[in-house]
Amino acid sequence: MPPPRNARFFIPIWLFALTGAAHASTADTAAHARHFPLWVVAPFLGILISIAVFPLINAHWWEHNYGKVSVFWICITLVTMLLARPGDVSFAHLFGGAIIHTSAEYVFFIILLGSLFVVTGGIVIRGSLSGRPVTNLAILGAGTLMASFIGTTGAAMLLIRPLIKSIRWRQHRMHVIIFFIFLVCNIGGSLTPIGDPPLFIGFLRGVPFLWTFALTPMWAMASGLLLGLFYLLDTFLMKRETGIPPDMEQKGIRIEGLANIALLLGIVGTVLFSGLVKMGEIDFGLATLQGQNFVSAGIMVGLALASLAFTPRALREENNFNFAPIIEVALLFVGIFATMIPALMVLNARGAELGVDSASKFFWATGALSSFLDNTPTYMSFLETACGMLGMTVAQLLQSPQGTLFLKAISVGAVFMGANTYIGNGPNFMVKAIAEQEKIKMPSFFGYMAWSVCILIPVFILVDVVFFL
Repeated sequence: MPPPRNARFFIPIWLFALTGAAHASTADTAAHARHFPLWVVAPFLGILISIAVFPLINAHWWEHNYGKVSVFWICITLVTMLLARPGDVSFAHLFGGAIIHTSAEYVFFIILLGSLFVVTGGIVIRGSLSGRPVTNLAILGAGTLMASFIGTTGAAMLLIRPLIKSIRWRQHRMHVIIFFIFLVCNIGGSLTPIGDPPLFIGFLRGVPFLWTFALTPMWAMASGLLLGLFYLLDTFLMKRETGIPPDMEQKGIRIEGLANIALLLGIVGTVLFSGLVKMGEIDFGLATLQGQNFVSAGIMVGLALASLAFTPRALREENNFNFAPIIEVALLFVGIFATMIPALMVLNARGAELGVDSASKFFWATGALSSFLDNTPTYMSFLETACGMLGMTVAQLLQSPQGTLFLKAISVGAVFMGANTYIGNGPNFMVKAIAEQEKIKMPSFFGYMAWSVCILIPVFILVDVVFFL
């Protein structure tokens, strides 16, 4: 599906707004953001409501116009920011740095997601994938473990197509994809900084690489409960199936497109490179960006192009590969990233006023906001709130029992509760789009939240009671 013509105006709008800019300090921006009216978050709420409601009202119209809706809310965000700006402060001075940083984050986000989508689209897994509960449980369990070591996006993109092939003959399939999103796209990425972006940002801010293994008890409890519940539900629904299971005479698992496995590991290594290697900063006037991020982006684009060039077309055809899912994610998330700018500025400026003063509150506050906002800046906001509350640096936080508990709560909340909505984590929406392309009916935005509220929230309450209260 080609992107709508309107989408090309996104960059010129921001560039026009930034003309004649001057530097703005973080402290100065925060001081102004503290006095923003709360209606500056209206565009973000508007795009959320659009994503949730329009597909229910007219799915055909939404399928052909979601890009235009995204651009509409970007324009409304610009107007809202202009109206919220104090009269004595230039637009560029106040918002320029945030716009540049957010635009760069969006570009890097789409390049990472897109390169993983292209590379894993050339990997075909064949063999004894019966679609029965034990097989599905094995795939979800493997993905839950792999997510911490090749990232939630990498694990999701690698395993979603084999899983869909496995369950293609079944009538009851939706729940399998939903639990896949819960586990592989989110909770599974808790054990290393590679697993999920918030933990990687924590690593860059001074949290030791191996510290995240301290989250293993929470990961094991939540994963174990969800995998057990999935097996019970899948076994129950299996008994109601009327379809004919595939012939399982072919034994074993075979992987084709092995060169793409090396490319996949190359992408994971590139992400690590961007965090470990410092190549100086590039000054954009309003903001500075890390040079190594541009190198990493270039490498990932190169790896994706290599995959397209050298993977036999027959393998991609077997995976029903096309670019529609990544285009949908790109067009919707450009609107989400843009409309989040004033909302995140308010959170950064006023996060300490939320009354979050215990591990349990940090867990739920970080998780609730990570369900709708980008979980990485949400993690950072509450990490800074915890450091400010205790009067400690990140290193000192890790030497304090209370500080360590706060950091665990923030980390688990940010990673786990990205599963609460389709937009809580990038892979969620990608998996939904791929599943729908394969004719698997997925729940609406609110329908998915009904699943997460009924299944995930009780699990999170148990995690809170056992580890944070």
